[in-house]
Amino acid sequence: MYSIRSLDRLINQLTRFPGIGERTARRLAFYILRQPQEEITRLVDAIKAVKEKVKRCSVCNNFSEDEPCSICRNERRDRMSICVVEEPQDVLLFERTREHQGLYHVLGGAISPLRGVNPEHLDIDNLLQRIKNGSIKEVILATDPDTEGEATAIYLSRLFQPLNVKVTRLAHGLPAGGDLEFADEITLTHAFRGRKEMEKE
Repeated sequence: MYSIRSLDRLINQLTRFPGIGERTARRLAFYILRQPQEEITRLVDAIKAVKEKVKRCSVCNNFSEDEPCSICRNERRDRMSICVVEEPQDVLLFERTREHQGLYHVLGGAISPLRGVNPEHLDIDNLLQRIKNGSIKEVILATDPDTEGEATAIYLSRLFQPLNVKVTRLAHGLPAGGDLEFADEITLTHAFRGRKEMEKE
């Protein structure tokens, strides 16, 4: 069977990216093959740089080249509210809406026993310390409106009950079972503005 080993290897690596099937990986591989060497060198350098320079912020667990990140360092941010999200890309989405002027905390996922993700696998301890040590008045739970995101929000709201802090959840202008990553800015803005306080047991 006809094959080019180095090309097959590249296609195989590209299929490991989320949302990239074999057909798309093949198209990308041939696109890369047709590019001038200097273009590919720039791509490789960009990938290497992002892996070498981008780290997790020690305060909020977001991706950053700085320590702490520019959001945590910004004295003009509202230090009384903290928006809790699952992944770093969620921070980018909220920043594009310009609706949230406070701080963030990135959990690094959502509770999902079926996938082996338990509370101890998430950055919850640091979040608790931030709430206990700071002047946080409101915690906005902005986890995805799917089963795992809801379970995480409920778990966190129960955890925060003794801390005398207001806990709100994004309004469900977001589709149930959806993913924040695929929400448009208008939907996200309405969901943020319509957030509701989590019920206490």
